Amino acid sequence: MDYKAAFQTAVEQVRKEGRYRVFADLKRHRGAFPRATWTREDGSEREIVVWCSNDYLGQGQNPVVIEAMHAAIDATGTGSGGTRNISGTTHFHVELEHELADLHGKEAALLFTSGYVSNEATLSTLYKILPGLVVFSDELNHASMISGIRNGGGKRHIYRHNDLAHLEELLLAADPDAPKLIAFESVYSMDGDISDIPGTVALAKKYGAMTYIDEVHAIGMYGPRGGGVAERDGMMAEIDIIEATLGKAFGVMGGYIAADAVIVDAIRSYASGFIFTTSLPPALTAGALASVRYLKAHDELRQQHQERAATLKKMMKDAGLPVMESSVSHIVPVMVGDAVHCKMVSDMLLEDHGVYVQPINYPTVPRGTERLRFTPTPFHTDEMMRDLVGALEKLWAHCNIARLGGRAA
Repeated sequence: MDYKAAFQTAVEQVRKEGRYRVFADLKRHRGAFPRATWTREDGSEREIVVWCSNDYLGQGQNPVVIEAMHAAIDATGTGSGGTRNISGTTHFHVELEHELADLHGKEAALLFTSGYVSNEATLSTLYKILPGLVVFSDELNHASMISGIRNGGGKRHIYRHNDLAHLEELLLAADPDAPKLIAFESVYSMDGDISDIPGTVALAKKYGAMTYIDEVHAIGMYGPRGGGVAERDGMMAEIDIIEATLGKAFGVMGGYIAADAVIVDAIRSYASGFIFTTSLPPALTAGALASVRYLKAHDELRQQHQERAATLKKMMKDAGLPVMESSVSHIVPVMVGDAVHCKMVSDMLLEDHGVYVQPINYPTVPRGTERLRFTPTPFHTDEMMRDLVGALEKLWAHCNIARLGGRAA
């Protein structure tokens, strides 16, 4: 077999479908976020504005966070030294887990190397701890949640997105004596909609199920202290396992769960994705610790962020651009509906207008729903927004994309 040809064919298929991904070579500038320098393939450079960063609150540029990381490197060096079970548990890990448990009003928390790993490891491990477990998963759950549920190897049912009536049908049909878990997200990052947490919890209690919520795109940004949508809605105490990330609003890297101490201890003891992985470096945990503490005390940053998102949505809608009506969060998705056109608009925004936003194509979203996903921050100015909207207006006509429908004509 010509193995190399097989790989080449796979890549060419992605190119043919118009969803081949090209990574932009960017260099962010400390203190000037969201501005950055883009290096083209020929080595030339251009100053751009980043519109698709998940560093939602610019914490990756916060001097408090940066100084904490510098101090940790000076005090301890670089790597952690191993897995948490061998030599990789530092005082920064312990402090951060205490801080995260406090953020969510839980007894304990457990750090992982990423949000993907925390979902995959925890959800797959729950099948080991709860024999016969049946998981009920929202159909738009993140790939990491889907992977964890599949790798668990047990029974699973997929309910229609945010459809609690369908979820109840599935719960009602399940074995009443089997252990059950409802897995869902708070903010769905591609559509920008928010789940019904009280309604989901009510069903869980009615049918004796545990609840597992992914707050990755909400942590730090909702609630008085940044505990997520569950905090905003007064539901943290009602959720059994809360999962989130340190790599988005907190501006660093890593993932975690927060829950009752016995749940955390069991996951710590059984999850391969935790046991056999070198722990986060002290500098990262120190930076995350500083960021969590900072955002707990600075609700004004969350308020500024919400205002910026609302302002951009209004400006886009006033210009006739197809902002997806599903979004009631800080996510600003603009429908295109065609992979080739989506990539074309993204490329032209970068090259001709100095605007960086990646196309969102299959498999991240279903074919025919390709979109541009904008994530305004407190540091995107009105001038930046006017420049962005003006560029989109020109390109929507130039690339032959129907307004208020999104799809390529």
